[in-house]
Amino acid sequence: MKKLVVLVCVALVSFSMEAQITTPQASPSSTLKQTVGLTDVTVEYSRPSMRGRTIFGDLVPYDKLWRTGANGYTLITFSDDVKIAGQDVKAGTYSIFTKPGTASWEVFFYTDTQGGGTPRDWDDNKVVAKTTAQVFPMPEGTTIQSFTITIDDLTSSSANLGLMWENVYVAVPFEVPTDVAVEKDIERALGGPSAGDYYAAAVYYSSEGKDINKAKEWMDKAMSMTEKPAFWQLRQQSLIQAKSGDKKSAIATAKKSLAAAEEAGNADYVKMNKDSLKEWGGM
Repeated sequence: MKKLVVLVCVALVSFSMEAQITTPQASPSSTLKQTVGLTDVTVEYSRPSMRGRTIFGDLVPYDKLWRTGANGYTLITFSDDVKIAGQDVKAGTYSIFTKPGTASWEVFFYTDTQGGGTPRDWDDNKVVAKTTAQVFPMPEGTTIQSFTITIDDLTSSSANLGLMWENVYVAVPFEVPTDVAVEKDIERALGGPSAGDYYAAAVYYSSEGKDINKAKEWMDKAMSMTEKPAFWQLRQQSLIQAKSGDKKSAIATAKKSLAAAEEAGNADYVKMNKDSLKEWGGM
């Protein structure tokens, strides 16, 4: 009897040890973090794989609500208020659900963030944004084996949330309030601006195609407050001068930038300045 008890105990210990073995998840979890303009965007989701299966129209039926991934809800978090397909969405975390179709997908951003599968009782009042996204087929011969979410086509004020698997890609556009935030920073900083404040404001206005004369005014102030401007600062000043139509000043400033870049041994800025001087008739 004692021998039997010992054997049973050994077996139980062995089974307990085997139960602690860790194996890979069938649909591993993934976290995507991306800054768009000044807004932090985080996507948390699980990534199922094809494994020889037909996905859309079979594993994932057409025109039925899908959790857009596997396991728990797929979540997206915005650090600022955003616009999704033109609809205002407050900063926060939302789940993403979709209804895949052959030509387009319906995409829903939903306030519930806890759960798996799809909501048992769907509530339209919990939908903060809804849009229809066109299906783009992958190039012939291209297959996305694992479900993938991306943030594509970044600008300082917008991006696309990309969803792709098997042989399709859909993109959901969203906008972030970069311009509003920068304008507020500019107004606040210009109450008692430093050379760096004027410089940053000027470069932003120039790069975003805003008032170039205001950009030139701020850049001139920044340079007048800087004892020895760096070659990269002079480069930006010359570009703004050229954009404003003051080619004579742009050429003179570019030559200063070129000389400083040569002294610093920065080949990239040497080439950029020479190219601009040729373009503006300064060489």
